Amino acid sequence: MELMKMHHHHHVCVVAPVEAARTGRHLQRCIPYRFKNKINGRNGNIDEAAAAAARSEDELEILVISSKKTPQIMMFPKGGWESDESVEEAACRESLEEAGVVGNVEGELGRWVFRSKSRDDKYHEGLMFPLQVTHQLDLWPEKPLRSRQWMPVADARQACTAAGSYFWMREALDKLVHRLITHHPLT
Repeated sequence: MELMKMHHHHHVCVVAPVEAARTGRHLQRCIPYRFKNKINGRNGNIDEAAAAAARSEDELEILVISSKKTPQIMMFPKGGWESDESVEEAACRESLEEAGVVGNVEGELGRWVFRSKSRDDKYHEGLMFPLQVTHQLDLWPEKPLRSRQWMPVADARQACTAAGSYFWMREALDKLVHRLITHHPLT
């Protein structure tokens, strides 16, 4: 399988081949979303002219992926960023590697401090970004390791709650929904 890398131009992800997925040092998560009924039949891509701000959360769908370690836990794509890339570029890269989607990274939703679920029990600061999905790929680097699922906002909110102490993912999701339904895409 050919792996991909994004080149970040003004918060739009462009896909190009690379050799392998990267590992990062700092943490960020991305909330991939799309507007219902805004998908055209060709390649499952977004009709960007039709994708206006949502009027209610019922018009939105959120993409979640399974955890590699605990497949029944659904979460948002996450990862680190390297010194030669911006956090927005890392959000694009991780969304492609883990969920097989590309799109437009929008303004930061905030920063949350959370405790690692690994044995080291460290605290981390995580940045959250929305990603308006414009393309969904059939093949992506972590497809054999994860499942992905589009769901209504209410179900995504429940998935965050079911994930245990991921209250901060739910808070970020609520902030994104509020931003989208009040027509303030960058605040």
